[in-house]
Amino acid sequence: EGNPYTWWVGKANEKHYYWGGSGPGIQKCACGIERNCTDPKFYCNCDADYKQWRKDSGMLSYKEHLPVSQVVVGDIDRPGSEAKISVGPVRCQGDRNYWNAASFFTSSSYLHFSTFQGETSADISFYFKTSASDGVFLENLGNTDFIKLELKSATEVSFSFDVGNGPVEIVVRSPSQLNDDQWHRVNAERNVKQASLQVDQLPVEVRKAPTEGHTRLELYSQLYVGAAGGQRGFLGCIRSLRMNGVTLDLEERAKITLGVKPGCSGHCTSYGMYCANGGKCVEKYNGYSCDCSGTAYDGPFCIKDVGAFFEEGMWLRYNFHSPGTSMKDLVSRTLLSSADHETTVPDLSLSKEELSFSFSTTKSPCVLLYVSSYTQDYMAVLVKPSGTLQIRYSLGGTREPYNIDVDHRNMANGQPHTVNITRNGRDIVLQLDHYPPASYSLPATSDTQFNSPKALFLGKVIEIGKIDQDIYKYNTPGFTGCLSRVQFNQIAPLKAALRPTNVSSHVHIQGELVESNCGASPLTIPPMSAATDPWHLDSASADFPYNGQAIGDGVNRNSAIIGGVIAVVIFTILCTLVFLIRYMFRHKGTYHTNEAKGAESAESADAAIMNNDPNFTETIDESKKEWLI
Repeated sequence: EGNPYTWWVGKANEKHYYWGGSGPGIQKCACGIERNCTDPKFYCNCDADYKQWRKDSGMLSYKEHLPVSQVVVGDIDRPGSEAKISVGPVRCQGDRNYWNAASFFTSSSYLHFSTFQGETSADISFYFKTSASDGVFLENLGNTDFIKLELKSATEVSFSFDVGNGPVEIVVRSPSQLNDDQWHRVNAERNVKQASLQVDQLPVEVRKAPTEGHTRLELYSQLYVGAAGGQRGFLGCIRSLRMNGVTLDLEERAKITLGVKPGCSGHCTSYGMYCANGGKCVEKYNGYSCDCSGTAYDGPFCIKDVGAFFEEGMWLRYNFHSPGTSMKDLVSRTLLSSADHETTVPDLSLSKEELSFSFSTTKSPCVLLYVSSYTQDYMAVLVKPSGTLQIRYSLGGTREPYNIDVDHRNMANGQPHTVNITRNGRDIVLQLDHYPPASYSLPATSDTQFNSPKALFLGKVIEIGKIDQDIYKYNTPGFTGCLSRVQFNQIAPLKAALRPTNVSSHVHIQGELVESNCGASPLTIPPMSAATDPWHLDSASADFPYNGQAIGDGVNRNSAIIGGVIAVVIFTILCTLVFLIRYMFRHKGTYHTNEAKGAESAESADAAIMNNDPNFTETIDESKKEWLI
């Protein structure tokens, strides 16, 4: 009845709460669908919170959500609570010719194949994508007979043929443009009784065959895909062309044909949205890829965090320029704006910045990030001694730096947190985790230019010259924890340190930088309330599968110590009484036997014991019999 503590992330970087054997939106496991979960109150076996291991498994088969890129497991930070997750391989199946495509670049280009054998029936289907308003898709001729499919206008597709009774034409008119550079499907059929044409999901247009006359389609020329015989050539892409169940190999024929290329550019038009976090879609021969080089992310869709664990005393410095770097090179690498490309590096200034990163730590105070300059300007993100966050700007024009204090929550709680800061002139927008963005403004007397940025520091500031006193104090002993997805404008310093790139020479590291994904997901779910938390000690209805006791601080700890002492005293007294009783009976010569009742009528002593001992009667209870099959 609330937000789940565990989820997985799919193709579009969206969270999904259903599991193997279930389906989208159901928020259940396979046992919840089949109604055989360990605890019938829940829809997953693992929700039962039993002390024994329980398992949920099954196939995730909704294609639009795959592959699985992350699995986030929560609610395990309790004594005796563990989770194990395994994600199996992605298995794909389907028509390998589905993307067999060709691109037509000139109006006179075409592909030719052997004559189409469709005397009594024809079943033709394909996909097309174009920005042109007309063009012939395919054509096959005979003496007088012919068959042809074409784009007549930006909204019309035509299927025409002649079997000796005169030309017949079927036209489908679309309410929207078909030359929108998106894929559209065409399906045309003809037999001795009727002919039909369908485009996408529009209604099928049907034309009945004449009751008398010819029924066989007699063709002799080659099949032309594209323009032929002075027709208006098709410009665009055709793929998955099937004629009477046979897929034509457009790609292989396109390799030896002028004006036609195998494959189809333009995948990014349809699928570029999956390149997340600023990744750029790159057209490939028969698909697309995501270029993540300008982002702080990695992976096929630019959604994998690149992060690292910082031990105490470690730091990273990213120099915005290296010796001999010209202004033009610097601007092209970092996308930092400047009006004059021929000036020296220290003359560079910024009127706006975009900074984003994720971090987790339990130590405060510390310096998370610091941007220095060749002047007195700087920018810093700090964790104060109280654990709260502070953003500090010093751009000149004011005596003291401009501080943004986020006092409403403790950020040094060991949970991952995401920080996004955008400055444009005097306006600053700050967003923490998934809370609403907050707007701030620099003082009227403050400068709006960040003059001559020099270097970016993570974890600690090691800079020559004067440093703000507060930052100097926060600098010791340094940041301990995780930083990930760090990006300043188009610079990703952690990624440059962990992935060899052309800007890796700008990075200097003190200590051993260990890659980690511990900043992968910001905390978005509030803690469970005491009324609904089965592990809360005050819950009267709680069923504790774990035998341990939680001991708090202060009074609870003292009470536990006193209780322990009392328990030891009671145990000692009981042991003494037992010893005295045994001693007294032994000296009195008391003798006692435990003979089973009914021993007189039993066949043997063993039978008497089995008849009267509850342990034995339990073993033959009908509900607990074991059968060997």
